[in-house]
Amino acid sequence: MSPGERSYDVLVCGGGIAGVAAALEAARAGRHTALLEKTILLGGLATAGLIWAYPPLYDARGVKVTAGLAEELLHLACRYGPGGANQSPLGADWTTFSPASFVLALDEALVEAGVEIWLDTLVCRPVMQGSRVRGIEAETKAGRVTVAARVVIDATGDADVAHRAGAPCVTAGNLMAMWALQASLARARDAVETGDGARLLEMLTFGDDLLDTEAWANAKTWTGLDARSVTDFVLEGRRLLRERVARAQSAGSRSSEYPVVLPAVAQFRTTRRIVGRTTIAAGEHDVARPDSIGLVADWRSPERVWEIPYGALVPNGIAGLLAAGRCIAAEEDPWEATRVITPVAVTGQAAGLAAALAVARGVSPSEVPVDAVQAELDARGIPYHRRARGG
Repeated sequence: MSPGERSYDVLVCGGGIAGVAAALEAARAGRHTALLEKTILLGGLATAGLIWAYPPLYDARGVKVTAGLAEELLHLACRYGPGGANQSPLGADWTTFSPASFVLALDEALVEAGVEIWLDTLVCRPVMQGSRVRGIEAETKAGRVTVAARVVIDATGDADVAHRAGAPCVTAGNLMAMWALQASLARARDAVETGDGARLLEMLTFGDDLLDTEAWANAKTWTGLDARSVTDFVLEGRRLLRERVARAQSAGSRSSEYPVVLPAVAQFRTTRRIVGRTTIAAGEHDVARPDSIGLVADWRSPERVWEIPYGALVPNGIAGLLAAGRCIAAEEDPWEATRVITPVAVTGQAAGLAAALAVARGVSPSEVPVDAVQAELDARGIPYHRRARGG
């Protein structure tokens, strides 16, 4: 594809899990869809970021609360590689996968759906007509281009499009943590003895405990919203990793245990998110919402289930734009609950569905009736109220 000025029905900014889900849904709905990604690897933190553990689709009682693309993507994560629950430090009900294998499956799914993928493309600033987003200026190898769209979806993870469009946003801090992939002689022996190649993949993780409120109170945080913060976060993480590797190798050898893949994107969790028409507030788990567009069990406490309102995807004051992923309107505790793979896939699919409806009706996404979105979810067998699942 030769970069140049192009026009689409739906333009998705960010090729992480939320962006992939949004693009798949919009394209499958028959809308001319493009996906812009700043790296050359789709999947975001799940792949380039090496957060290779997929949260469960079930609540603590074993009731399946999440379906749709969140479930499809779980299967795609394991299509070209192993998938199992024996390695995740987050619990046996999480599914680990090969990040590289997941990328291959995501490429395939998006191409089959007819999504036009722009890799190595940096979203720079929105094209505005008054308070409505009409497209994006992007930087490519061929230079700056304008990509017009009837609806734009901000799946950048940092609300970059919404913020630059003038939408009100909220920022937060991030503790140091790192996930990497390492090789070890012990793990290789285990793989040979068990005949299980999946055991070759070994997580190397460290960082402050997200569930430890004292750690949050006393540890240094990074915003991740400027070059200095990103650089310092990444270099500090690598320094700590270097020290850990040196300690491990001092008791053995350089060939007995060593890192093989480092994250290619900064592993931030909560940087900036929109102020939406509705904001999910702390303590609102298990609350029934008339405008719910999806259900997710809390990855930290799966007995809690969150209904995600459509209003959390709609930024205040800006038309033609939806948010998906970890930059939806969720504050503090629910921000943590909704930032991982399963919920971002849920919000991505809902955003793609709503964008397709907005294009069909010739309106801004903020004008799409929630019952129209829910009718499409019903047609796909996707639950969005817990009571409909026996809750």
